[in-house]
Amino acid sequence: MFFSTKKKSILGVDIGTANIKIAQVTHGKEPVLQTYGMVNLPNQLGGKNNEAAMSSVAEGLKTLVKKAGVTTDSCVISFPNSAVFTSVLELPLMSDRDMQSAVEFEAKKYVPLALTEIDLSWSMISKNEQDKKAKILLTAVPRQITQNYMRVFELAGLNPVAGEIEALALIRSLVGNVPTNCVIIDIGAKATGLNILENGFLRLSRNLNIGGDTITQKIADSLKVSFFRAEQFKKEFGVSSATFIPETIKPVLNLVKNEVKQLLAIYQSHNIKVDKILLVGGGANLPGIVEYFSDLGSSVELGDCLKTVGYSQNLAPILNRYKLSLPIAIGLALRNEN
Repeated sequence: MFFSTKKKSILGVDIGTANIKIAQVTHGKEPVLQTYGMVNLPNQLGGKNNEAAMSSVAEGLKTLVKKAGVTTDSCVISFPNSAVFTSVLELPLMSDRDMQSAVEFEAKKYVPLALTEIDLSWSMISKNEQDKKAKILLTAVPRQITQNYMRVFELAGLNPVAGEIEALALIRSLVGNVPTNCVIIDIGAKATGLNILENGFLRLSRNLNIGGDTITQKIADSLKVSFFRAEQFKKEFGVSSATFIPETIKPVLNLVKNEVKQLLAIYQSHNIKVDKILLVGGGANLPGIVEYFSDLGSSVELGDCLKTVGYSQNLAPILNRYKLSLPIAIGLALRNEN
């Protein structure tokens, strides 16, 4: 959505629902992860012009950047799934100028806001020369949210050179250019993103307003313990069938599982075989979660964003602890404008 010249080193900034995650990648022969960091989000960035909240988030980001030893001010940023309207359109092949007009016309059908209130962008996913048709990914961000984010980065002393949706960053760091059919489940603290890929391209993205905190609160209510203590129980026992906790959290996980089943049904209706289901996000650290989703009929595994970048082996032990929380930040930093 914002573009500039290619930089040798890029900082990916993922402002999630509970944390800010950053990753700096240097682009050379091979991309190398130089540094990374994560900090609790002091305030939520909503759709209103809240200068106090923006200043607080900017200060937290600025401190994180300094502590992580970031050496560039050029960054690629993501917009939260909950704030972005996305849709895949099939349109006739035409010039970019005509395509822009066609996308704007189609956007009125999918975006419940006036064009003057959104920042609209599109990219061609694929084209069929024989049928003279193209598949277009449409993304629309409410203009107030774009302005809020730009203000945060201005206050933090950073220069956004590009902005995109979380799903594209996830694909870049977890799948790369592999033409796979898969579902990426990103379980955050307060929301869960479900992304369906066909041949490595995004086809559908959904957002559920449940996440790791929902599970923790269920445990706290059931056992009548504090949120902090419930978080400890969650991390220790997870979805192990040998404990009493699973019955408390199954309803939350089943909401996610049932939504994934619907996505898989879409694949099956088009006779497409799903290669795998990838789990990422802080909530994917839940012990036993891979086994819990293993009855969906596809291979289930934890996503690994570290396979797409080089890094110092001295960082391996701690990186492995946080890699499920870093795929969006790393994916953003891997974006390369040629």
